[in-house]
Amino acid sequence: MTQDSRLSTVDYPLSTILVTGGCGFIGTNLVKYLSERRYKVSILDNLSTHSSIWTPDLHSTPHSLLTQSTELLVGDIRDRQVVERAIERVDAVVHLAAHTSVVESLKKPEEAWDINVNGTFNILETCRCNGVDRFIFASSNAVVGEQNPPIDETKIPQPLSPYGASKLAGEALCSTYYHSFGLKTVSLRFSNCYGPHAEHKPSVIAKFIDWARKGEPLVIYGDGNQTRDFVHVDDICQAIHLSLIIAQPPELSQQTQPTLSTQGTQETPLWGEVFQIASGVETSINQLAELIKAMTDFQLSIVHKPKRKGEIERNYSDITKAKRLLGFEPKIKLRKGLRELWQVH
Repeated sequence: MTQDSRLSTVDYPLSTILVTGGCGFIGTNLVKYLSERRYKVSILDNLSTHSSIWTPDLHSTPHSLLTQSTELLVGDIRDRQVVERAIERVDAVVHLAAHTSVVESLKKPEEAWDINVNGTFNILETCRCNGVDRFIFASSNAVVGEQNPPIDETKIPQPLSPYGASKLAGEALCSTYYHSFGLKTVSLRFSNCYGPHAEHKPSVIAKFIDWARKGEPLVIYGDGNQTRDFVHVDDICQAIHLSLIIAQPPELSQQTQPTLSTQGTQETPLWGEVFQIASGVETSINQLAELIKAMTDFQLSIVHKPKRKGEIERNYSDITKAKRLLGFEPKIKLRKGLRELWQVH
């Protein structure tokens, strides 16, 4: 049985998908992923942390990334007029645009809240007013905080940072807009994502790879025993795509109680739900450093600095729910993903 054969899907061969933050790390990979599958993709991005392959002039961007059906609108998700323009004639929205740094959210909590909460509300409300069919929200494991892993969707969120709190508020908004207005929302809690086009991402893998290329020491905050669940961006794109095409999982069709939407139709309770999207494998920062050292020809040293506030000590995910209901199955192991990332530069 193939992955997609387990699902009842909606066929969107010619539909238009708006990707907010489509010029960032995950967005750049997602735009390519969707374009290769014949979707018409629109992008809303303020280009504040865009991948280096993007320019304000879309035609200057490498053709391998784009198709003629891709459009770019430069603007801010908090600007209602810009969002109205972006959402015209859109079937679905993948909302990636965000303030993404835990550390920076500690320095500027008001800015993180404004972008991640007010910006998300602005997109959701515009979707509601324009009859958008579905909305996929990029959330984070940061909403759960420090809890005994593996993390699943039943854990009561206890965010440690303003960033985590803002993502939790975004999940709440998504739930509200489904149950109150019938907008089909799905919140995907991404674990630590890595892959190509991550040069602006403040992540440990991106930093380690950069330092390794320069032959510089790998800096670890704390003792390095803290753990993360590293998932390749291609697997993130897979999960987003499955969320876009999912209709009614066969196993739910006979056992769920219908939920009344604004149109009076029966909907699956899949909507308004949260899913852990990860590899399901726990890796320490020390283990990560050793994997990267083994790929290089340099004698890299490791430097330890004090642990940073607001960061989780142990974290990896139980992805059973995403496997069962979305058909999600991570395909790229960490060692392979790191090797490919090292070789492409």
